[in-house]
Amino acid sequence: MLIFGLGYCGAAVAAAAVAAGFSVVGTTRGGVEGSVRFDAAEAAIGAATHVLTTAAPDKAGDPVLARYGAALAGAPLLQWVGYLSSTVVYGNRDGNWVDEDTPVAPSQDRGRRRVAAEVAWAGFGDRCSVDIFRLAGIYGPGRSAFDDLLAGRGRRMDKPGHRFGRIHRDDIARAVVAAMRQDRPAGCRVLNLADDEPSESAVVVSEAARLLGVAPPPLVAFADALPGMSPMARSFWAENRLVASAKTKAALGIAWRYPTYREGLRAILDEQRGDRLG
Repeated sequence: MLIFGLGYCGAAVAAAAVAAGFSVVGTTRGGVEGSVRFDAAEAAIGAATHVLTTAAPDKAGDPVLARYGAALAGAPLLQWVGYLSSTVVYGNRDGNWVDEDTPVAPSQDRGRRRVAAEVAWAGFGDRCSVDIFRLAGIYGPGRSAFDDLLAGRGRRMDKPGHRFGRIHRDDIARAVVAAMRQDRPAGCRVLNLADDEPSESAVVVSEAARLLGVAPPPLVAFADALPGMSPMARSFWAENRLVASAKTKAALGIAWRYPTYREGLRAILDEQRGDRLG
């Protein structure tokens, strides 16, 4: 297996794939130990049966395809391609549900770039199986409501009705490995990685504070917070959709280890406390 990008999700997938019996190599910009440099991945492509890319497209397009599109098209052993995309491709749905069969309707540039990348990676479906994973809000150890609370940056945004899905890092890894292990013919499918209970941000922060045993931060009116938001934050709050993943779980034969933020936050806290005690 070759993973383009051993970042937060890529490293978790690598660990899960090794545990499942795969031989894994991943790319990094600096070529740290156990990886290959992104600009020197030709040999790894030639040896790969499974390729996963975690890199987001930029204004110039998909960076992996820009550098290695031809090499991947000619990879002699390639059986499976996975692309970690985003639920941003569904655009704003005014709080309504979407699922794996809902047509994409991106309302922002980053969503349109994601759609273009999905289409490009789906092109490999004429020679191998391709899975497009559309990820909801990613969280896990080191990337959760706990971090802001402990750093004194926590806040509860008061925007009633703005619910959204999340997906724990380890459930992403579990889904990717489950998909890779299936024997499927050539072709492309869409898989939604989103938990079972879309929730308002303020509710999640309150639960994190409860688990820490601290008072939750005060509610902040969305209208008051909007002027100081970054462009990325503004783009997030501009869209409201609920993402279903029942078809994905059925197709992969799995259930989420962390079906809601409650189980996920509890596991993160247990892990972080265990690390400190260790």
